[in-house]
Amino acid sequence: MAGYGQFCSVARAHDLLGGRWTLLIVRELLCGSRRFNDIRRGIPRISRTVLSERLQALVFAGAITRSDGAYGPEYDLTESGKELFNLVSALGTWGQRWLPRVASDEDLDLEPLLIDMQRRVRFDAIPKDPVVVRFDIRKHKPHFLLLRTSEASLCTHNPGFPEAVVIRAPLHALVAWWRGDMAFANARRAGLAIEGSKNFVRDFPGWFDRYLFAAIEPAS
Repeated sequence: MAGYGQFCSVARAHDLLGGRWTLLIVRELLCGSRRFNDIRRGIPRISRTVLSERLQALVFAGAITRSDGAYGPEYDLTESGKELFNLVSALGTWGQRWLPRVASDEDLDLEPLLIDMQRRVRFDAIPKDPVVVRFDIRKHKPHFLLLRTSEASLCTHNPGFPEAVVIRAPLHALVAWWRGDMAFANARRAGLAIEGSKNFVRDFPGWFDRYLFAAIEPAS
């Protein structure tokens, strides 16, 4: 594919980073994903072929490195790749401030949401004993988040611990709370139901640091 034919660094950088999916791959690496399947779990609509091509391009550009790990290839950001945090952060801030805050069906995938919840658990706030949060989200199979003092694991089957909290909701209500579009109490009025002991129901929202850009207020 021909480049832009411009000396400008904006054009040259966009030639590498402006393609569909590329910055989302960088986002996943910035969030800690290292293996091919872990990256793809955070971007479930990308094909394996395209993900492989984008990773190769980033390796060739020097933004990431590829190495052989214990369970297959692993990818790490270089100094060049880590500097893309500022770009990803600026895009996230702009999108949160200026784009519509009503979650459309096209923007709703359950697994990336739960993966984000998994990696933003506040381990100092969760119960000392292992607990499972069950997510019964309309039109989706149940998912389970196992919380222990040093681990958060996302599963499609109960791993064998009590289901201390059950979340029943339409996906748009859970997304709206997580993204910062509405407070937890408002999400409950929008259809999010939470079941469990009184203390767990009260404390559940504080078990997480919400979405990275949740605190960004809309422009209007």
